[in-house]
Amino acid sequence: MIRGIRGATTVEHDDAEAIICATMELLEQMARENGIDPEEMASIFFSLTPDLSAAFPAEAARKLGWKYVPVICMRELAVPNALPKAIRIIMMAETAVSQRAVRHIYLRRAESLRTDLEAAEGDQHVI
Repeated sequence: MIRGIRGATTVEHDDAEAIICATMELLEQMARENGIDPEEMASIFFSLTPDLSAAFPAEAARKLGWKYVPVICMRELAVPNALPKAIRIIMMAETAVSQRAVRHIYLRRAESLRTDLEAAEGDQHVI
């Protein structure tokens, strides 16, 4: 079954190295926490808030050696009061776990994005 695994993180500055490093950290944790190998990844979608443009976050997947995983980058909507300097990811991957058991990963200031999952699932599903 193909499942979507969500993740998000933030950076302090619009800096290429910061974007790539934060994205690599997030990708590694998403894969590790869900037991996903790159061979099981169908695709990865990356988005950046409008205040980030120094790098393509998809470069992080290539730096991890995920050469054959299809990736694409896009821009988030400019919504008033939205979390600034955020990188969001949806990883589509083959897994036998239920939707409820998927571990969505939110790091740094992005931890505030899905507090509803904590209330519904408990801390074991949101990191």
